[in-house]
Amino acid sequence: MDLLRSLPIGLYLEHPITWLHRLDPRVKLVWLLSFLITPVISNSLWRIILALLAIAITLTAGIPFRALRQQAGWLLIVCTISFIVTCFVNDGLAVSSQPRVPDSLAFFPETSYQYILLQIGRFKVTRHSLDLAVRLSTILFVLIYSSSLYLLTTAPEEITAGLEDLMQPLRRLKIPVTEIALTLTLSLRFIPLVLEEIQNLFRSVTTRAINWKKLGLRQSFNLWLIVAERLLENLLMRAEQIAIAMEVRGFTSPDRHRVQWHQLRLGIGDGVALGILVLFWWARLVWGWAA
Repeated sequence: MDLLRSLPIGLYLEHPITWLHRLDPRVKLVWLLSFLITPVISNSLWRIILALLAIAITLTAGIPFRALRQQAGWLLIVCTISFIVTCFVNDGLAVSSQPRVPDSLAFFPETSYQYILLQIGRFKVTRHSLDLAVRLSTILFVLIYSSSLYLLTTAPEEITAGLEDLMQPLRRLKIPVTEIALTLTLSLRFIPLVLEEIQNLFRSVTTRAINWKKLGLRQSFNLWLIVAERLLENLLMRAEQIAIAMEVRGFTSPDRHRVQWHQLRLGIGDGVALGILVLFWWARLVWGWAA
């Protein structure tokens, strides 16, 4: 078990370097926010287009299949289950009687319109439940997968540098932008240390071949409590070591001791991505509204 490589989401793909890696982190962040915002009050077709667009971006970038399987395998299973369950649940229209035919078709009884699309015993799929299933499954996929794709192709240093640059206008409101960026950088760098400590403690427990059945519930709980206490102690020790290392290097404050983790530069690819983003929002405002 290797927690540093088996996480289903949030890992950074160092190799190969794709065109997504080369984009400016600020451009990718704006695209990510667009994927997170545009599904709001949108129709089902637009959400399906967003899901297909996210998959198309991944395929054109040439991301290896191993990363796709690890990042999106479980997500596809969750979205598929949510789609099937939502299709067969009650459509949520809690009235005893209602017109099943739209007003535009009320005077044409020979039409092939059907409100119930599929019925298997007591279970049935209606037009409303199908629409709800599409909306739920696609929004789950788009929100989680787009965030995962952003983390997959953007290094932690690039994320913090892009956020700090985009938050510069907040300095006029006396908001400590640099301190926030530094805290985020240290947090992202501390996550692998947390995973490493958890992995080491888990291996130390498994290598001792403990018979959990003989221990009983109370002693098992006490043992895991000791492990959790040891984990917290190790993490606090790691945090103290990081603080001492920063003090030794003369770090006093983010404004006086600036460390440039990543140089932000806009290239031709970034300009093309921003131009496509304008067309993307235009399509959303024209065709993406919910009916």
